[in-house]
Amino acid sequence: MTAQNHTSIVKQIAQDAGFSFCGISEAGFLNQEAPRLEKWLKDGHNGSMNWMENHFEKRLDPRILVPGAKSVISLMYNYYTPQKQADIKAPKISKYAFGEDYHKVIKDKLFLMLHAIRDQVGEIEGRVFVDSAPVLERAWAAKSGLGWIGKNSMLINTKAGSFFFLAQIICDLELVADPPITNFCGTCTACIDACPTEAILPNNTIDSTKCISYLTIELRDELPPSFKDKMENWAFGCDICQDVCPWNRFSKPHAEPLFQPQAELMAMNKDEWFEINEELFKRLFKNSAVQRTKFKGLQRNVRFLST
Repeated sequence: MTAQNHTSIVKQIAQDAGFSFCGISEAGFLNQEAPRLEKWLKDGHNGSMNWMENHFEKRLDPRILVPGAKSVISLMYNYYTPQKQADIKAPKISKYAFGEDYHKVIKDKLFLMLHAIRDQVGEIEGRVFVDSAPVLERAWAAKSGLGWIGKNSMLINTKAGSFFFLAQIICDLELVADPPITNFCGTCTACIDACPTEAILPNNTIDSTKCISYLTIELRDELPPSFKDKMENWAFGCDICQDVCPWNRFSKPHAEPLFQPQAELMAMNKDEWFEINEELFKRLFKNSAVQRTKFKGLQRNVRFLST
């Protein structure tokens, strides 16, 4: 079979697996991203995420991760939901954390997808990645034509917005690459204007040290007092820059049962959040991405909102 045949097979398998969009890039060095990443790190925008400084070359060249790699398959999996927590005064968590941890849910689908590709095209070498390895997933998704990287650093798709998890399969199968698309942000500054901590810089850069998602998830120290009254009640993550993005008017509810939130979680009122104990934390977030911040981290965040 030809590369075109293989590409059609891969995209059909992706659709069958539940992925909303699939794009292909030729595996190679990300020349344009290299100086941007180097400057971002040099300026200290990664904050305490020291791991971002590791494996610099791997982040830029997938052929180091998968020797002999020829293609990067980029995938988008919808997590948008119109559901909201019942108490508008309760501490908030990001939509992506309402259900089960996306790492496991999507990685399982990627392994099934890789197995299906092997069944149909023959033995290939490949690895799957979902936000847990030195892969610049947004850069690859943009390179493969799935969207463009907006001013808020999110990958934006013209048909369905940005409420998507991104994933990649890097493999040694030769496929037909998709062309990138135009950046359609234009003069819009909705995300920049709405960010309460001014984390979105004018030069299309995110200063993670000011980002509410970073502060509530990645930062292990006490939250800086300078952010008091700027957190907009977010206890885990933040959706502000996506909620105001005009392109997300095209977002459609996901169809993934594992991403459905627990009724108990959505019904919790403000007082119940401030009284949460470790036992309740373990029950509510047993298989959730919220586990990343641990009970002490979530407790720290909630207390910061209340004082």
